Amino acid sequence: MGEYTNLLVEIDSEGISTVTINRPKALNALNAATVHELDQLFDELAANDAVKVVIVTGSGEKSFVAGADILEMKDKTAVEGRQWGQLAQGVFNKIENLPKPVIAAVNGYALGGGCELAMACDIRIASEKAKFGQPEVSLGIPPGFGGTQRLSRLVGKGRAKELLFTGDMIDAAEAYRIGLANQVSVPEELIGKAKAMAQKIISRAPIAVQVCKTAVNRGLDVDLTSGIAYEAEVFGLCFATQDQKEGMTAFIEKRKANFIGK
Repeated sequence: MGEYTNLLVEIDSEGISTVTINRPKALNALNAATVHELDQLFDELAANDAVKVVIVTGSGEKSFVAGADILEMKDKTAVEGRQWGQLAQGVFNKIENLPKPVIAAVNGYALGGGCELAMACDIRIASEKAKFGQPEVSLGIPPGFGGTQRLSRLVGKGRAKELLFTGDMIDAAEAYRIGLANQVSVPEELIGKAKAMAQKIISRAPIAVQVCKTAVNRGLDVDLTSGIAYEAEVFGLCFATQDQKEGMTAFIEKRKANFIGK
């Protein structure tokens, strides 16, 4: 793995990579250097066959990612602002489309770009101390890293508009209630819960998990008929895998399947 200034990266023996945004003095705010590091890192994670699931979290107990770095953004021109948004959008799209599951372990403030980063992940597990929000309108801008698009897809148009228009923060319980968070955890068990979910995912057939992710992501961008047609194609293709034979044989033989990702 490459060397990173603002990220801590671990890969354990089970294939779980834990990525920690590490700018605690700035509440882990995303500056350009950190976004570029995320871009490079997720290319490496995609290419590393030892990595099965990725967990993204923030350093410290207070903040996941408190937003984008406002000091760095304040004096941008219109052109520079657009380029900054496009840079982060490209990285978050890379995370969303990584051919491996990505779990956000939201340990504290997930505001602005932090909420957008969490939404780019497949699953969000929130500490009871977590706070979510898109407060950009209080700074004179809309969300620029995908927030207007992903939030509405996760919680529905009406709730998304309320959060976007008011800039209000919500706590973990409310995020869970509206579907923004998948689970809520006591703070000390957050990473453990994320790893337990990662372990469960790793125990399943990896090709099947990958095509589930692709089918869901693609299906949200097309009409229902097209989405179902794509599902039929990947459903059929999986019958050509060794894992399908192993999974169904193991079920019949009442034993645990041994998936190999082929």
